[in-house]
Amino acid sequence: MPRNLLQATAIVGALALIPLGTSAMAQVDTDTYRELDKFMDVYNRVKADYVDKVDDKTLVKGAIDGMLAALDPHSSYETGLDYQNLQILNNGNYGGLGLTVTADSGLIKVIAPQEDTPADKAGIKAGDYITRIDGKSVYDEPLDDSIQQMRGKPGTKVTLELLRPGKDKPIDVTLTREIIEQKPVKWSVMGDVGVLNINTFSDHTGDDTRAAMVSIQKALGHQPLGYVIDLRDNGGGLLTEAISVSDTFLNHGEIVSQRGREKTDIERYYAKPGDDAHGLPVIVLTNAGTASASEIVAGALQDQHRAIVMGERTFGKGSVQTLIQLSPDTALRLTTARYFTPSGRSVQEGGINPDVVVPDLSDPDYKDRPVFREDDLRQHLINELKADDAAIEQDDKDDPMFSETADQLKKQGIDDFQLYYAAKTIARLGGPAQVAALIKKPAPDAAAKKPADKAN
Repeated sequence: MPRNLLQATAIVGALALIPLGTSAMAQVDTDTYRELDKFMDVYNRVKADYVDKVDDKTLVKGAIDGMLAALDPHSSYETGLDYQNLQILNNGNYGGLGLTVTADSGLIKVIAPQEDTPADKAGIKAGDYITRIDGKSVYDEPLDDSIQQMRGKPGTKVTLELLRPGKDKPIDVTLTREIIEQKPVKWSVMGDVGVLNINTFSDHTGDDTRAAMVSIQKALGHQPLGYVIDLRDNGGGLLTEAISVSDTFLNHGEIVSQRGREKTDIERYYAKPGDDAHGLPVIVLTNAGTASASEIVAGALQDQHRAIVMGERTFGKGSVQTLIQLSPDTALRLTTARYFTPSGRSVQEGGINPDVVVPDLSDPDYKDRPVFREDDLRQHLINELKADDAAIEQDDKDDPMFSETADQLKKQGIDDFQLYYAAKTIARLGGPAQVAALIKKPAPDAAAKKPADKAN
């Protein structure tokens, strides 16, 4: 899992050590010490006989990393750059390109570009592989080193060589680093439909969502016909903020439950009275990059019949990580619970299935690009409550629009088909005039005079 893709995280202030003195625990302690003796034997042997001298810090960190890697893809020991990434994604900014990446087969795999960043503007796509940075191969290089190379002083340039599945030749792109600001919520209007683009769940995302709704109402001068909540490529974030965003659109009922190791270890979270959207129609847009905290929002609104989920199946990360501070610059991120939607569904592995499947027709390569989800990760947690989707009635009749190509849509003024389709669904409530107001068709003479501008 990408080290800078923040999962749904609960912050823990302290841990209590409880002494246990039963005979059963005494036996457990004996077994534990026996296993630790094995570890120390290996540790001392490496210290004494390894071909190069190795320091204790390197060995201890390697042992911790190995121990956590044996558990699941999301438990990790955060120090150095890892720890900086956690701080950045929670509440900070940095100079860079705006990419979420992971190591894969010795290369760097792009999970998603952040919207309106240099990476997004350059056309880098999820599933691309970065093979060179400034002409230097990154094959088998530590991921931390490559991330540091891509970050840097705003205004400086960096060149990336990309391999894109389905393309025969590498793609070279030169990008100018910018300050990557954590703006979790952006808003816009399409006709009389309000669009809330939530790209991460960092501090104050719930407050920013409500502020964006107020801005939409002011821009229109009246209430919108409804809202589209765009959670595509939102890799998650803070559990508390996912609950806050869900609560914005719910008047009552459960939002999510998290369940720990013991059967009695269940914590439920409920909506407070008051729907900030005043019952207006809501559509949630999802794709394979919609993960963790985003899936909590999509699952809550879907189960409570408050929103239609539209787009593609989500990532499928149904676990909660607790961040335990170990020192001023180190932390343990440990999987401590699974979360469940109000109806008792676990999204682990399977994700959230949309109510209406809408393909990403604006991406000409969408059929050929490989999809990366939780069940592709080694050591991923198993969904203990497998659902039989065969019992769910499916509408297998596609909309005729789904046969159109990216170029045909662009000529109609549609640059983002999934968003257009969601907004159009709501706009139909207002009639043909509202649907027509969703897009602005390009003027034929302007398009003819400036074909290069249109291509950019």
